[in-house]
Amino acid sequence: MKKIVLLLVLIATLGNVTAQTSTGESLTDGNYNKWSIEFAGGFNKPQKPMTFSTSTPNLYVVDLGARYMFNNKFGLKADFGYNSFQEGKNTPEFSTKYYRIGLQGVANLGRIMNFENWTNTIGLLGHGGFGAAHFEDQNSPIKDKMFNFIAGVTAQIKLSNKLAITGDLTTILNASQDYSFDAASTNKVAGFSGILFNGTIGLTLYLGKNEKHADWITLIDKDALAQRERIDNLEKMLIDSDKDGVADYLDLEPNTIAGLMVDSKGRAVDLNNNGIPDELESYLTKTYPNKINGNDPISDSESITKLVNGGYVAAYFDFNKSTPTDSSIDGINFVVNYLRNNPSASVEITGYADEIGNASYNEKLANERANSVKDILLKAKIASERINVTSGGVDASVDKESALARKLARRVTFKIKN
Repeated sequence: MKKIVLLLVLIATLGNVTAQTSTGESLTDGNYNKWSIEFAGGFNKPQKPMTFSTSTPNLYVVDLGARYMFNNKFGLKADFGYNSFQEGKNTPEFSTKYYRIGLQGVANLGRIMNFENWTNTIGLLGHGGFGAAHFEDQNSPIKDKMFNFIAGVTAQIKLSNKLAITGDLTTILNASQDYSFDAASTNKVAGFSGILFNGTIGLTLYLGKNEKHADWITLIDKDALAQRERIDNLEKMLIDSDKDGVADYLDLEPNTIAGLMVDSKGRAVDLNNNGIPDELESYLTKTYPNKINGNDPISDSESITKLVNGGYVAAYFDFNKSTPTDSSIDGINFVVNYLRNNPSASVEITGYADEIGNASYNEKLANERANSVKDILLKAKIASERINVTSGGVDASVDKESALARKLARRVTFKIKN
């Protein structure tokens, strides 16, 4: 019933997560860097107005920029650019310079198009904006001022969390341009009549104390993330490793033998509190009646050995005590009778303590518990050379906050060797 209820909760939670994530991602998490500095250099190709021509490609271009991202998808950058134009083959000599400054909006196309679904090292930025430019001829007093519109795309390859290599293609449209790019003629066309193409390769340096920059993070809605964690926890809680019908998070006996009746805490039912599960005890009594009475050798010692070695026969102890509880005597007698009926068999006795208290003291207590059980076997006339004592120390496999779980940890187990 509990597993059915948990399953219903899981289904309801999944629906809730779907509803929340469909509304979009939260852009409020500031645990990432937002500033970066960009350096690039490359070639250009002025298209018009031109009287003559430049070489193809024409060197050179220098770009410097500072960028701020509002979130992982959108930002602004301020940049400065320098272009130099020289004559191509079979054209008159000229040498002109073009300087510009601008403010551009930036869109992180890699995040918008969910590049993170297939790569974490390749990115793509789109940028566009307006600026002002200054143009001059090195061989004449010609100077020109103009406005421009700039747009382009930047491919990114992340080298580290602080550095990326970039490749950019940009188009610049000039307005109010009075001279051709080679300064050989005037421009009589109004409006955005100047066209210039730039191609650069550069580096982006990410600034800030956080591990990653906005270019490379994927923001997830915090509520959705919390819900996903709940789902993961619910799925873990539903695991039933020993298939006894009790989920592991409730199971105080996580290795119950398959088929045995258990209580609501996953423990094999032991109504007479003798340390042997009732169904196992009933099976052994019916199948091996002579074992209990100790009259004749057991007919199937291998089966008994597997059950004892599996931990289904054990002695338990009260807190801070080294003497077995009264209910554990039957379990110890179970082992005594087996050893009497199998003279060639020996037993290894291992003592355990719970996590409460000093570790070194608990190690000593675990050993004392094993020796206490050994003394009982010696008094039952089992030869000392057939008994080996070890200390299992502190059993940290159970929930130390649970008194019932700690009771299971305070025990001595047996390992029969034939």
